[in-house]
Amino acid sequence: MKKIINDPATVVEEALAGMAAAHPDLLKVSYDPMFITRADAPATGQVALVSGGGSGHEPLHGGFVGAGMLAAACPGAMFTSPTPDQVSAAAAAVDGGAGVLLIVKNYTGDVLNFETAAELMDAEGTPVHTVLVDDDVAVEDSTWTAGRRGVGGTVLVEKIAGAAAARGDDLDAVAAIAERVVAGVRTMGVALTPCTVPHSGEPSFTLADDEIEMGVGIHGEPGRERMKLVPADDIVEILLSSVTEDLPFAAGDRTLLFVNGLGGTPQVELYLAYNAARKYLAGKGIEVERSLVGNYITSLEMQGCSITLLKLDDEMVSLWDAPVHTAALRWGV
Repeated sequence: MKKIINDPATVVEEALAGMAAAHPDLLKVSYDPMFITRADAPATGQVALVSGGGSGHEPLHGGFVGAGMLAAACPGAMFTSPTPDQVSAAAAAVDGGAGVLLIVKNYTGDVLNFETAAELMDAEGTPVHTVLVDDDVAVEDSTWTAGRRGVGGTVLVEKIAGAAAARGDDLDAVAAIAERVVAGVRTMGVALTPCTVPHSGEPSFTLADDEIEMGVGIHGEPGRERMKLVPADDIVEILLSSVTEDLPFAAGDRTLLFVNGLGGTPQVELYLAYNAARKYLAGKGIEVERSLVGNYITSLEMQGCSITLLKLDDEMVSLWDAPVHTAALRWGV
C-alpha cells in the first residue's frame, strides 16, 4: 500500500482537520461525535439537509456542506456507516426550526443507522423526513444492500433539494422535490482497477490487467459482468443503454448528464467518456440540458467512472442553476 497517510487509524480525523483548516469560512467540524456543519449553522427558518456515509467517497458528503446544499454531513470510518448518535447530534446542531431532511444512500448500514437517528429525533420533537436514494441500475440486490444501491444520483438530490430548502420551501415540499429527483435519476458504473482501504492495506478486489467490472458498486461490490477491456465508446454504450432502458428515457426527454470519476481516473478520460455519452444520447434524441463532469462520488483511488442521467423539468433546472457555495461545488455566488 502506497498512500499519503500517517496512521491508518487516524486518516478520517486528520482529513477532517485539514478540511476545516482549508475552508474556515464554509465549515465547522465536530470530532466527538464526528460531523461537519455549515459555518453559519443553524440557518433559522430553513429546512436542514443532513446526509452521510462511510468515508472514502470524497467529496461526498462533506464537500457538499454549505449554502444551497447540505447543512451537515456525517462521515463514518472508511466504507463504514456513521452511527445514529453522529446523525442525531449533527441534526440537532443544524436544526433551524423548520425540520430536518435526512438523505440516505441505500446501503443496509446507512439505512438502519439513519432510521434509528430519525426515531431519536422524532422522540425529541424534531420534525424529520427521510429520503432514500437507490439509483444504481446494475443489480437489484448487492453485497451491502437490499434493493438497488444509492450512488451518483445522491449528488443531484443533495443539490436540487438543497436549493429548495434555500428558497424557503417547507419540509414536506423539500422532501417532495427530493423524491422526484430520486424517481427520475438512474446510474451505472464501471471499474478498471480496485482501490485499497487504508486499514486493510489490500486491494478490495482483483482484476486482471485486461479486465473491467461492469456495474461495480462504489465499494468494489460485484457488478453485472466481468469482461475484457473494450474501447471507451463501447463502455459508455453499455452503461448508458442500461440506464436509458431502465426508467426508461425517451426521445425528447430533457436531461442532466453526470459523468463521475471514481477517484483514479484522469479528467481527460472523463471528458472523453462525456463526449461519447453525448453522441450516444443524441442518437436516441435525448436532450442534454445540464451537465456535470468530475470526481464527485469516489471510491478512494479506484479507476473507472459512473454515468448518471436525470430526467429534468423546469423546476429542477431552476433549482440546479440556483447559487451553491460548498468546498466541492460552487456557482452563482
